[in-house]
Amino acid sequence: MKKQLILFLFTTTIFAQQPVVDSTFIAKDTLIQASEVLKEIDTLNTTNTQVVQEVDSLSVATEQVDERYSNDDLKLMDSLLVEAKFKSPLYDSLQYVINDKDIIGNVEALVSPELLKSRLAEINATTPFHLAYNPALEKIINNYVKYRKKYYPAMMARAKYYFPLFEQYLDQFNLPLEIKYLAIVESALHPKAKSRVGATGLWQFMYQTAKQYKLSINSYVDERQSPIKATIAACKYLSNLFDIFGDWDLALAAYNSGPGNVLKAIKRSGGYRNYWNIRPFLPAETAGYLPAFYATLYIFNYAEELGIYPEIPQVFNFQTDTIQVKRTISFDQISEKTGIDNELLSFLNPEYKMEIIPFVKNKTFSVRLPRNKVIDFLDKEQEIYDLATSDDAKREKPLPKYFEMDRRTVYHVKKGDYLGKIAKKFGVSVSKIKQWNNMRSSRLKIGQRLYIYPKRI
Repeated sequence: MKKQLILFLFTTTIFAQQPVVDSTFIAKDTLIQASEVLKEIDTLNTTNTQVVQEVDSLSVATEQVDERYSNDDLKLMDSLLVEAKFKSPLYDSLQYVINDKDIIGNVEALVSPELLKSRLAEINATTPFHLAYNPALEKIINNYVKYRKKYYPAMMARAKYYFPLFEQYLDQFNLPLEIKYLAIVESALHPKAKSRVGATGLWQFMYQTAKQYKLSINSYVDERQSPIKATIAACKYLSNLFDIFGDWDLALAAYNSGPGNVLKAIKRSGGYRNYWNIRPFLPAETAGYLPAFYATLYIFNYAEELGIYPEIPQVFNFQTDTIQVKRTISFDQISEKTGIDNELLSFLNPEYKMEIIPFVKNKTFSVRLPRNKVIDFLDKEQEIYDLATSDDAKREKPLPKYFEMDRRTVYHVKKGDYLGKIAKKFGVSVSKIKQWNNMRSSRLKIGQRLYIYPKRI
């Protein structure tokens, strides 16, 4: 009987949500000691209850303290948020653009309004853009230099690589060379930048516009990320917009928001042609777009006077050359045989999504290399191909097939459909369907049309 009672007490102690009592108390085979154990458990329960009550009391007291963020705290958090966005591969031009409502306080003027007017007039005298002083532009310039100054040295280093390339094609298409600064507003000169709505590359092309201007997008390559091909497409698009509006400020506004929104703003303004007159009638992000471009143009032109100095670029464009590949190879394989840093290969060849250069019949794919490594590549070319063949033989799962995304189908939503079901049917992702159709939510309506670029039909 004693053993049964002790076993019962031991089992109760184990499975109850109470503090575990040292087993040496229960190991002694007497009823008196078992009784003492029960008394000790009761004591511990009472103590726990008191502790919980004290903690609850402290929690209530803490909740009553009125803690608020100071303006300095908010400014610090905003700075950290901006920094996180600039470092993210998902870059959106709206992160660079400062809307009127986002201008931080009354920032102290970096130069007098008179000097700023004089400098803007100097730039305006050499450009087809209407770069004139106004208080809104002054605030934006001061905010950029005050709160984002530390990002410009790295952007200027990238500019030393990309700007000569941009200028070559802007000149070829007879466009203002100042348009090179537009790529900073669009992507901060990150060729792999992607916005939350799917715009991609240095010039932030949406999928449909990219296809319109013959930019190839497939399983291996996204030519929106190609510095050369995307720049050529941007030049063609901007030329068409200028033909429509006959004004470069309006052409740039249309590049951001679409020509339809600019036309509506012109009509609502009473027919004005000047950007500043139609600005109140543009979407909020476009209202801040041109001032961001103007501010960038000013900052780059007067960087030294503003105490901004570029970092040394990793490489200059003239220090590179291209070689056409003769089979599918990866950056890793090139790096292993030539010693070229993988990160540098990725920087020079951003259009290759998987860091693999495909070989496709009747298509040409090239790799861009530092000039001083071209001979090394040619000497090791066959070894690179042999390594690729060896790696292919060891691979358990074959590389994805080259797939050109140029087939579009229109799908009409049926009863019982949901995005996951439709995505599975066509072999695509839900996020892609939402991107292609500018969808903010996953809600569907029966009969709704969805544009899909299927991987299978």
